[in-house]
Amino acid sequence: MLSRREFMQAAGALAAIYGGTLPWSSLAAQQKLSQADLLSFEAFGNVTIAHLTDIHAQLKPVWFREPSINLGVGAAKGQPPHVSGLDFLERYNIPAGSAEAYALQSEGFVALARQYGRMGGIDRIATVLKHIRGERADNTLFLDGGDTWHGSYTALKTKGADMVEVMNALKPDAMTGHWEFTLGADRVKEIVEELPFSFLGANIFDNEWEEPAFEAAKMFERGGVKIAVIGQAFPYTPIANPRWMIPNWSFGIREEEIRKQVEAARAGGAQLVVLLSHNGFDVDRKVAAKVDGIDIILCGHTHDALPAPLKVGKTLLIASGSNGKFVSRIDLDVGSDGLKDYRYRLIPIFSDVIEADPEMSRLVTKVRAPYESELKRVIGQTDGLLYRRGNFNGTVDDLICQALLEERDAEIALSPGFRWGPSLLPGQSITVEDLHNVCAMTYPAAYRTKMTGAFLKEVLEDVADNLFNPDPYYQQGGDMVRVGGLGYTIDPQKPIGHRISGMVTLKDNAPIDAAREYVVAGWASINPDTEGPAIWDVVENHLKKHSPVRVVPNDAVKVVGA
Repeated sequence: MLSRREFMQAAGALAAIYGGTLPWSSLAAQQKLSQADLLSFEAFGNVTIAHLTDIHAQLKPVWFREPSINLGVGAAKGQPPHVSGLDFLERYNIPAGSAEAYALQSEGFVALARQYGRMGGIDRIATVLKHIRGERADNTLFLDGGDTWHGSYTALKTKGADMVEVMNALKPDAMTGHWEFTLGADRVKEIVEELPFSFLGANIFDNEWEEPAFEAAKMFERGGVKIAVIGQAFPYTPIANPRWMIPNWSFGIREEEIRKQVEAARAGGAQLVVLLSHNGFDVDRKVAAKVDGIDIILCGHTHDALPAPLKVGKTLLIASGSNGKFVSRIDLDVGSDGLKDYRYRLIPIFSDVIEADPEMSRLVTKVRAPYESELKRVIGQTDGLLYRRGNFNGTVDDLICQALLEERDAEIALSPGFRWGPSLLPGQSITVEDLHNVCAMTYPAAYRTKMTGAFLKEVLEDVADNLFNPDPYYQQGGDMVRVGGLGYTIDPQKPIGHRISGMVTLKDNAPIDAAREYVVAGWASINPDTEGPAIWDVVENHLKKHSPVRVVPNDAVKVVGA
């Protein structure tokens, strides 16, 4: 328990970071949170922006463990958001065991989760947004950073319709996208044409006509201020996800296009320029350093949550987390000559503290009702913590790899390093909804194939370079591919082709033979002709034989040089 002196020291340090306004005022030793504490904010300036991103179709409150390892390379090494655990707490002067420690990092997660409860829930988010709009009225701009229509059983079954209906009720002013595109081009166009707000993507072009495929930017007026919002969809969508689903659209970072849009916005009288981005944080950091004239970048894709903006030159980078855990609020003082000052808060959505908005609760019940019995169907139990996030391993994917090895009769298993998917606490039932929260997608086939040892190394090297290339423009986000039946050593600081060594089979601890073919099972292949059962069927069949399940965190991946 904190002493009064320690509490005051921590509070003072946080006040210094936040310009005199504590982000979460309930820092007392007993952590008696209240909704008033969480929403308390001294209104400032003439414009308020609210930001939500990477909710991944999570309508209900969840547990979500932040990563214990989040390495940075190059200029980002050791810099936010590449700090985790106790280092994160120390950097931001957050008391261990506090509510904010639980929300923002992984140390003591299980005990703190049982103390503070689940986070998120779209009906709680609705309460927060209504509160902000009630304070700021027409001065508020609400922006959705994407990865919204994907990531749950109901989003998959309705082809995103459940999330579209719910988000329409939240009334964002604009959004951009990434996993939305895995619904396929026809479905995306069908939805976008009916949206009552703008779907922005300045970096998406039609291949046939060589012209923008979506609205690039939109000008808003709030509080007497002209605000330009430029949309930036995930640049590597046709590489990280199946190109055959969106064959006629090209993406890319398109730095020159961003610059062009910023210049056009300024020429059109914009006093504030916002990049609504799904680039990933490190890419946005580089964009901020290279493109003049952007006041704020609202970051998405890499699921980072930071309690304070990061400033690059004159640009503020805002990281609002994922899975509905947070809503960012930034109040701005904007004059005729641009942004003068700001106040910021990362609002944690503690679902046991923030009241559910009744209207939104009814809507959530409505869209889930046709699937409720299947969502609740129990398919197993877990004796240990199941989580996904972490650069190199997560027990959710360890479980998936175990299922692939056994059910697909394979020697080696591969599971993509996706960052979406909530956690499950020890002793919790595993339901159909829980399983789909970590694997619901439109290309779920669990393949079985043969790969040489040399090709396996090439796969690991390629994924590692996507994650650890020192130039952010070559990073695609996500985490390292998860492996089953295989161990290896990785040095993230080395160049491509030299990061992976010491590859061995776990069954007999034999070195991987470059020339030998191994039977490999995996899922989520981007190839159009992939065959195999859906991954959720593979895992469910496995759980029927192995429940309750206890997954020991994978220690077969050795990290050196970091």
